Amino acid sequence: MRSIKLSYLASTAICLTALSNPTYAQVDDEIVTTGTRQAYQGNFIPLEAPQANQTIDSETLEISGALNLDQALDLSASVSRQNNFGGLWNSFSIRGFSGDINLPSGFLVNGFNAGRGFGGPRDLAGVESVDVLKGPRSALFGRGEPGGTINLVTKRPQFETGGYLKGTIGSWDQYRVEGDVQTSVGENNDLGVRLVGFYEDAESFRKGVETKKLGFYPSFTLNLSDTATITYEFEYTDQENPFDRGVVYNETFGFSSRDVFVGEPVPIETEVLGHQLEAEFDLNDNWSLLTGLGFRETTLEGDAFEPQFGSRQTYRLDGQTISRFFRTRDYGSDYLVLRGEMSGEFNTGQLRHRIIFGADYDEFDNTLSIERYRTRFPAGGDLTDSGLIATHLLLDVTNPVYGVNLNPVPGPNTNRNEVLKGTGLYFQDQIDMTDKLQIRIGGRFDDFEQDLINLRAVPAITITSNDSRFSPQVGAVYSVNDGLSLYGSYGEGFRLQTGQDFQGNQFDPNITKSLEGGIKAELGQFYDAVTGSVSLTLFQVDQSNFLVNDDRPEATAVGFFSIPAGKAQSTGVEFDANVEFESDVKLWVSYAYTDAEFKNSFADADGFGFTIDAGDPLINTPKHQLNIQAAKGLELGSMPAQLGGGLLYVGKRNGFVGSDFTLPDYTTLRVFGEIQPVKNISFRLDIDNLFNETFYTNSFADVWVGPGTPRSFRISMAYNF
Repeated sequence: MRSIKLSYLASTAICLTALSNPTYAQVDDEIVTTGTRQAYQGNFIPLEAPQANQTIDSETLEISGALNLDQALDLSASVSRQNNFGGLWNSFSIRGFSGDINLPSGFLVNGFNAGRGFGGPRDLAGVESVDVLKGPRSALFGRGEPGGTINLVTKRPQFETGGYLKGTIGSWDQYRVEGDVQTSVGENNDLGVRLVGFYEDAESFRKGVETKKLGFYPSFTLNLSDTATITYEFEYTDQENPFDRGVVYNETFGFSSRDVFVGEPVPIETEVLGHQLEAEFDLNDNWSLLTGLGFRETTLEGDAFEPQFGSRQTYRLDGQTISRFFRTRDYGSDYLVLRGEMSGEFNTGQLRHRIIFGADYDEFDNTLSIERYRTRFPAGGDLTDSGLIATHLLLDVTNPVYGVNLNPVPGPNTNRNEVLKGTGLYFQDQIDMTDKLQIRIGGRFDDFEQDLINLRAVPAITITSNDSRFSPQVGAVYSVNDGLSLYGSYGEGFRLQTGQDFQGNQFDPNITKSLEGGIKAELGQFYDAVTGSVSLTLFQVDQSNFLVNDDRPEATAVGFFSIPAGKAQSTGVEFDANVEFESDVKLWVSYAYTDAEFKNSFADADGFGFTIDAGDPLINTPKHQLNIQAAKGLELGSMPAQLGGGLLYVGKRNGFVGSDFTLPDYTTLRVFGEIQPVKNISFRLDIDNLFNETFYTNSFADVWVGPGTPRSFRISMAYNF
């Protein structure tokens, strides 16, 4: 994997990104937007789907100014940020539920499981749109996260010629260049080529934090005939980020300064090398075959200095000195996904059936190697003693001095390899019972195997286990008229869990049961001057079998272990609207009320000694979350322009499971303006956090709290052709 040289890819990306985003220049009336087929979701209009899907399309992403997946997902009130592993991966919950805290949140890329692994936080370069698919999706997509699924739709060839080149400068020495070029070649222009790339070098409001990112995403589509196409996509991303656990909190001294980085400015490097190959065949007017392969290799390597917990944390003594421990990591993963699917329709008497059925195979090979250096601060120790500062990796946050004792000698902590293999068979049938009523039935059977190898043991110990699951789904849609429908659905899903109990047995999967119902409307059917959609949803999600501390005597007698016995429930209301007015005003509204709480009492599984009581809230899940975005197209003189902005409100949240530590609520505002002084050239100014709000986006504990970015700006220039 490392044989691909960074310098070669950088020069290649810069040379080839001469670029085309058909949705970028919103102020250019000559630009045409083309659609993208949604793989593995069937042929249904939004009013026919008995689920609360939310598509953040390319225009909405452009208006928001989002550069990465976290910023894109902020547009959906159903999604909450979770602990992001020091900024090294994406972690989120949907409807209150997240996945394994020790792995990135899973997401799909063009319908393929691809989010697991260690490739770093996802940049939006190369992404056309983001789907928020709420509720369990095991029937079609297999093993996913409990509250829903995120699907990234990438930029693929559209058999057009054009491009854009965009440069950005911003606060804290941010420099970014990105681009997208596409064309078609061949005797009949039957080969579409699209090349997307970006490079970014930026410092941060956190002194000592600097990131470097490079991505290159070429894709090729070959039209074999009028009824057959093959598409290949390549993904390469290389990132360098210091490990940043955020700020530290104490009841007496409050939060440490958001400007002071409490780690060390030593980079952790993440890399991803991915491939997707898809073939689509229209067999006749009613039936098609879609098959594909995805393979991703990821790595994460480097050192980290992280704030200590509990009695080891000296910030509690003086509000000035933060004690840290040291870890060095070497992570790697290989992820293989194979899919094959038939879809089509037929009639049985007066009933119309739209069928999807298929099979897939997943293989996730995950290796974690960690070494750690950690000490307990001696009672009565002198915090100003230089020897203790070196020995205990202390940092004075009022006058931080970095680079002291950067080479502590760590001892073994974790060294394991896990291989998960799963084979799935699935089907879905949506039946037109009448011209008003449709029902959906479906299900999925999964058979999976886990090999867990403890590489610390001599000799290494391998534990192999097997299991199988069936995940059903049912739903109904009633069409009130051409622009309004009512729906309800029930579905089940599961997520495999890493590790084993004190007897060496694999944990049972985490089980999710979801019930929802709502109303959807297409406004263009009612008002000539308005287009777009709105939806209102009620939901309940029940989760069982998540890991808690095993406090049974037979388990505690041999060590610290977990058991799959936790239960939780999330209920709520969601309102989403994406509307465009005849006056060239675009409005996006997303609101969610989410009441997510534990349903039984138990000791937490992380070893902090807390008892979680029934009724305690889930971590990082606000009851109220709201995002509003608006943009207005206009002319300044003869120059096309666009003005707009957005508001994000996030309510208060639990910040440390089992404790009363709470992250405060916050509201941030952003504004932007874009103008096209001459044809094909546009300028844009973004100002984020306009009123310089101090806020915190997520936490794992009171010593690992993610601070939000202060007021910042970006100025961009784009050349479109």
